[in-house]
Amino acid sequence: MIYLSADIHHASLRTGNQAHCDISELGTARLFLKRIEQAHVKLTCFVTGRCFVEEWADTRVLCMSDWVEIGGHTWSGFTPQIWHRICNKLLGNYNGPHWYQYLDTLGTIKIIERKTGKRITCWRNHMYMHGPNTDRVLSQLGIKLCSDGVKRNNFQPLESKHGVYNFPINIIPDHEHLYHAERTPEWVEHWQKRYSWSDDFGSESYYIREWTERVLNQLKRCEAKGLDANLLIHPITMYLCDKFQCFDQILDYISTQETAWLSDAIPVPQSSPDFTEETRHA
Repeated sequence: MIYLSADIHHASLRTGNQAHCDISELGTARLFLKRIEQAHVKLTCFVTGRCFVEEWADTRVLCMSDWVEIGGHTWSGFTPQIWHRICNKLLGNYNGPHWYQYLDTLGTIKIIERKTGKRITCWRNHMYMHGPNTDRVLSQLGIKLCSDGVKRNNFQPLESKHGVYNFPINIIPDHEHLYHAERTPEWVEHWQKRYSWSDDFGSESYYIREWTERVLNQLKRCEAKGLDANLLIHPITMYLCDKFQCFDQILDYISTQETAWLSDAIPVPQSSPDFTEETRHA
C-alpha cells in the first residue's frame, strides 16, 4: 500500500519556495491534482487553515476532488515566528503552550469543517513540529492519526498513550533533500554548518533525478517486502524542480500500486464478541 500526501501552505506565509515560484502554491497544487486525478491515485492533502480563508477558490478545488482527503496542517504555519521562538526558548516547545496549540488546532479543524462540511481525522504539523502536547491536543479534538517526522523503518501507525496513531514518513522526503529554489548547494552547505541538520535519511541533498531514483527504489523495496510506504511530496517543490517531469515518473509507478488515504491507515477497533447465554454456559 502507498500512502501519498502533500503539504499545502497559504501564500501569505511567504516561504522560500513561494518567493521563487511564478504562480501561487495553491496554483501548483491544482496542477498536481490534475495529474493525481488522471492517474487515479488517492492523495491526502495537509492544508493550513489560512488557505480556507485567504484562498478558498483554489482550496475548494482540492476539497471537491474525489481523489483527495483533507487533513490539518496548523492554522498559520507557526507564525508569527518570534512567538514560537520564544516558546521554544522558554518552554522547550516550538508549538507553544497547551492552550495555544489547542486553539490553533481547533481553529483549523473548524474552518475546514465549515467550508467542506467534513470533520478531519488526520493531521501533520508544519515542519513536522511534534511537541510534547501534540498527541494530547489532537486526542482531545478527535484527530485519530498524525503523520509527523521521518522514520525510514516505521511501516505502520503506532498508538501513543493518548490514543492518537503516529505514522511518520518512511520514504525520503522531497523539500529537505532536494536542491531547488533557494536551496542551492552553497545555501545547503551553509545551512548544514549552522544547524547540523539531519533526518533518518541523513543530511544530503540531491538533484531531482537522483532523488527520484532513490524514491522509486525505496517504493519498490516496500512493494517487494509487502510493506506500506508513506510518501510526502510537495507540489510546489516538484513544480520548481522541473515542472513535474520527475514527479510524473514517480506517479507512473504509484498508479500501478494500491493507494489509500492516510485515514485508511487508522486501525479499526475490534468489537468484543457478543456474550450470550449460550457462551456463558459453554
